[in-house]
Amino acid sequence: MIGEREVQAYKRDGVIVVPDVLDGQILGRIRQVVAELVAGAAAVAEHTDVYDLEPGHTPADPRVRRIKTPHKVHAVFDEAVRSPQVIAILKALLGPGLRLHGSKLNMKSAHYGSPVEWHQDWAFYPHTNDDILACGVMLEDVDLVNGPLQVIPGSHKGPVLSHNNKDGVFCGAIDPEDPDFHPKQAVTLTGKAGSMTVHHARTLHGSAPNRSDRARLLLFYECLAADAWPLAGIDGRREGLLTG
Repeated sequence: MIGEREVQAYKRDGVIVVPDVLDGQILGRIRQVVAELVAGAAAVAEHTDVYDLEPGHTPADPRVRRIKTPHKVHAVFDEAVRSPQVIAILKALLGPGLRLHGSKLNMKSAHYGSPVEWHQDWAFYPHTNDDILACGVMLEDVDLVNGPLQVIPGSHKGPVLSHNNKDGVFCGAIDPEDPDFHPKQAVTLTGKAGSMTVHHARTLHGSAPNRSDRARLLLFYECLAADAWPLAGIDGRREGLLTG
């Protein structure tokens, strides 16, 4: 799926976009499952182990922000990350031994999909080494108007910025006034459905709200080399072997 040119670009920039990773057949199956999950959110009134809800969610008008750990919710999501295409990309970037740390389906629905503030994934799950990345499968076409992912190339080689608020409490986002944050260097990641973004765990990234009339569904998998071990404890319910 990728060659040495893409590998070197990833090492240099901390991010690449790979087109045509998943085909229309599995995309159709995933979309059907997503539709069923969104419909099922009508039965809940608050966040659950499966759903993060958008503000304004009601049973009559289900609004889902995120499906948590979808690879444990339905087999089709686990099938996707274990597809030969995805595994080939991960092996090229991380080596033969792979683990799946977690997954999430970020759903930026038309007109109200929430933004994601700038952050580095490393702040959430530091490990013994940084052979860690997140790949985001585009389930719908992503362009400039429906809340695309934005990244700062090369930021994975810089410092891990503070993700605490002014009271020193972890808030999961950086201070936009941090002198090591350079938003003018940001680039936007777009592509057709079935394409996949890949960004390093230290790469600064975020996204704007979706104000278009189209959804932006991005299926994220957090993957790492087999010799990267968490510094904050191991959750056996989340860690999974992809290859050995």
